[in-house]
Amino acid sequence: MKQEQVNLRQLVMEMLLAVTIQREDRPTEYSHVMIRDVLNKYNYLSAQEKAFMKRLFEGTLERMIELDYCIDQFSKVKVAKMKPVIRTIMRMSVYQILYMDAVPDSAACNEAAKLAAKKGFSTLKGFVNGVLRNIVRNKEQLPYPDKEKDLETYLSVTYSMPMWIVKLWLEQLGKETTEILLKGLLEEHPVTIRLRKDKLAELEKALHGQGGIIEKQSYLPYAYRIAKTDDMSQLPGYEEGAFVIQDVSSMLAIEALGIKSGMKILDICAAPGGKSMLAADKLDGTGKVESRDISEYKVTLMQENFDRCGLQNVQAVCKDATQPDESWIGQADIVIADVPCSGLGVIGKKRDIKYKMTPEAIKDIVALQEQILEQAVNYVKPQGLLLFSTCTINKTENEAHVKFLQEKYNMTPMSLDDTLPEMLHSETTKKGYLQLLPGIHDTDGFFISVLKKDR
Repeated sequence: MKQEQVNLRQLVMEMLLAVTIQREDRPTEYSHVMIRDVLNKYNYLSAQEKAFMKRLFEGTLERMIELDYCIDQFSKVKVAKMKPVIRTIMRMSVYQILYMDAVPDSAACNEAAKLAAKKGFSTLKGFVNGVLRNIVRNKEQLPYPDKEKDLETYLSVTYSMPMWIVKLWLEQLGKETTEILLKGLLEEHPVTIRLRKDKLAELEKALHGQGGIIEKQSYLPYAYRIAKTDDMSQLPGYEEGAFVIQDVSSMLAIEALGIKSGMKILDICAAPGGKSMLAADKLDGTGKVESRDISEYKVTLMQENFDRCGLQNVQAVCKDATQPDESWIGQADIVIADVPCSGLGVIGKKRDIKYKMTPEAIKDIVALQEQILEQAVNYVKPQGLLLFSTCTINKTENEAHVKFLQEKYNMTPMSLDDTLPEMLHSETTKKGYLQLLPGIHDTDGFFISVLKKDR
């Protein structure tokens, strides 16, 4: 079968439109799902072509606020007033001009004009070309907001973060930590794996053969970073469960529990199942882990992963975490409640979260979190533990719930210093919680708290 010729920039443009335009007949796509599906569909493209597409798509999305600001400095028609196709072409072209050194500026301008014409906007070719060439001429001295005069706008534009998130973090974390965090979210985020079997030499050889890299992660002996590979399932050991893809923050959450053999563990919001699998491995074939999610599809995927890894002591079950389950009341040595959240800690990997999340949506999320935690507490046996975690950076979703569990349910936060690596110890780990921050910690943004049920 003859493989179709692909205009890579046009493909990226269509992807960007799909994730940025809200339509009544369907929700916008999620960027991490979109890039995965497109790369699978066009798997016959060269590694270089796939890398170009991925970089242009993810980079344009990640830097969108900064790109719009730059375009608005040089265009009489502001970005908000442009046709969606033209706006998208302009954004991706400016990204190439500012951030992709391998792409000649002339190519970025010419291809943008061609793409505009191809999409039926021939009359705007001159406009597109003119604005882009003006940006090229001025790219070494672009007029950015003044940090001293307007810190909030400076941070929002420089690090492409919506203003409401900048204000939230400035209020909760202060100026210095907020800027470190914003910078950290824009850094490259390699995939991390948990090595379950001794396949390191084979993985190194396979990755080296395709120009990939594997290196030790500093916090845990079984955690490794992998970069420059596009299909993890093709690596040696994947099918036999020699490794699982899991962020280190998620591994640390389970480490914080000090799991002992024979324990009975309930994971109530488990998908994609990484914590359940590590908990099952910690039990070393003893005890039991019940791994729940509300989505039947995700439950099926989790069970497939459990089976692939040969885990006999963990089972995936479809169950709504907000609904009570009499059969588990007071039965669990450990309840894992990694509750739904705003996801602000994983913006570095799921770049569109920052554009889709709103302060109003967070209020609903906080109410849902409380509902789930109220059920979770019931399942913990006396002297048992509750792991409360999220992948966000927001005290309303995190520390406030620790206080809620203390005050309403007499749960006692446990020091994490006995279970977590010494390099992570802090004033808060003594108090029973840890907020991981990209840029400061070598992980996603993640919140971990372990509380004990006194009676």
